[in-house]
Amino acid sequence: MTATSRRGFLGLVGAAALTTACGASGKGAGKTTKLRYQGNAGSVTLPELAADLGYLGTVTLQWVGNTTSGPQDIQSAATGQTDFGGAFNGAVAKLHAAGAPITAVISYYGVDKDSYNGYYTLADSPISGASDLFGKKVGMNTLGAHYEAVLDIYLNRNGVTGDAVKKVEPLVVPPVNTEQTLRARQIDVGCLGGILRDKALAAGGIKPLFSDYDLLGEFSAGTYVFRNDFIAKNPETVTTFTTGVAKAIEWARTTPRDQVVDRFTKIVQARGRNEDTATLKYFKSFGVAGTGGVIAEKELTTWITWLEQQGQIPAGKVKASAVYTNKFNPFAKGGS
Repeated sequence: MTATSRRGFLGLVGAAALTTACGASGKGAGKTTKLRYQGNAGSVTLPELAADLGYLGTVTLQWVGNTTSGPQDIQSAATGQTDFGGAFNGAVAKLHAAGAPITAVISYYGVDKDSYNGYYTLADSPISGASDLFGKKVGMNTLGAHYEAVLDIYLNRNGVTGDAVKKVEPLVVPPVNTEQTLRARQIDVGCLGGILRDKALAAGGIKPLFSDYDLLGEFSAGTYVFRNDFIAKNPETVTTFTTGVAKAIEWARTTPRDQVVDRFTKIVQARGRNEDTATLKYFKSFGVAGTGGVIAEKELTTWITWLEQQGQIPAGKVKASAVYTNKFNPFAKGGS
C-alpha cells in the first residue's frame, strides 16, 4: 500500500472515532427495536436471513442502502448512520484502537474449504511465487482489511519481509469488476471470494496463486459490531439480534444447500430492488467457524498482531478481550 492510501484509510477511521466521540449516538435516548443497516446488492446477509426465518421476533430491520466495504460499514455504525455494521476483524480492531466505542457481538463470515478468498492470476501468467509479485498490482476490495492482511502474511511466510513488501502494490478494485479487470490485464492478481470467485473459475482462464484457507485453515474472519451506547440502552434488542443471527448461521449450516439458495432467491425477489439473483446459485456457506457465530479470541489477536507489526496500531494498545463479547450469544453458554 502506498503511504498516501494508508494514511487515507487511517484518516477515515480517525474521522469515525472523532465523530463518535463528539456525540453521535444513532437515534438518541430511548430503546429501539428497529435496526438500521446496510446490505449487499444481489446477496442476502445473515440478519436478513434471520428476519425472514422469523428469528428476530419483534426486532425489525431498516435497510438504508448498500455498503461499499466492511470498513465503511462499521464506520457508518460508529458514527450513528446505522445501528450495526460488519467488517473484517482487523478493521474492527483498528477502529477500536482509533477510539471508536464499538463492541463486536457475533461472527458473520469466515473461511472454510467451501468459502475462502483466493488470489488469482491469468492462466498464462508467469507469476508462481511471492517474489514474482514485485512490481505487480494486486486488486482487492479495500485496503487495510482482510485481503491486504492475508497478502502480507503470504509474503512474510515466503521470505518477503520489511521494505520488500512495499514492492507489491495493493490496488482497490470493486469486487464485481475484479474478474474483468484481471482479464483485461489491468491488474496482475485479483482477489476473489464466494460467488464472484466461483463464477470466475467456471469461466476458465485463471489459476490460483494462494488462498486464505491455504494459509490459515478454518476461521471466522469478521464480526458484527454495535456502538457501546446503543448496547447500554438496548441490551434486549442486541440479545435478540445476536441470538437470531446465531440461529440463522446454524440454519444455513444444517439445511440442504438447494433449499438455502431457494430461500435466498425468494428474499431478494421479494424486496424489489431490481437485483440479479443468478449468482446466488454459487452460494456454499458463510464460512463461520464457531457454532452460532461465537467469537474466538484468536480470531482477533491474529489481526491485532498483524496491525502492530505493520505499525498501524501501537503494540499493546488493543486487547482482544476489550473488542468483543459473547455474552449476548446463547451458543457461548452451550445453548441452542
